[in-house]
Amino acid sequence: QVQLVESGGGLVQPGGSLSLSCAASGSIFGINAMGWYRQAPGKERELVASITSGGTTNYADSVKGRFILSRGNAKNTVYLQMNSLNVEDTAVYYCKARKYGIDYWGKGTLVAVSS
Repeated sequence: QVQLVESGGGLVQPGGSLSLSCAASGSIFGINAMGWYRQAPGKERELVASITSGGTTNYADSVKGRFILSRGNAKNTVYLQMNSLNVEDTAVYYCKARKYGIDYWGKGTLVAVSS
């Protein structure tokens, strides 16, 4: 089993920045990708950004140039730096890890962008 603990999030004004982090623990050997998804009220969960074990990153078009995904040296922690936030970024953000084809999810953290 893989456990994911997210931190960060909160309320920010439009144009502001927030940082999220996600730490994986438990049986982390074999994790081949980690990333962030988000789900806004009334919408489906969508990919925000992901990174493979080889370091290849992938971003949703809506966040390219504004969000930066990085990971720690131990590769079991990922960070999402979110800049130039707008109201459309308001959602619950979930961390996901994939291991041997199985997806593990964190509990989610709320990011609210409002003036």
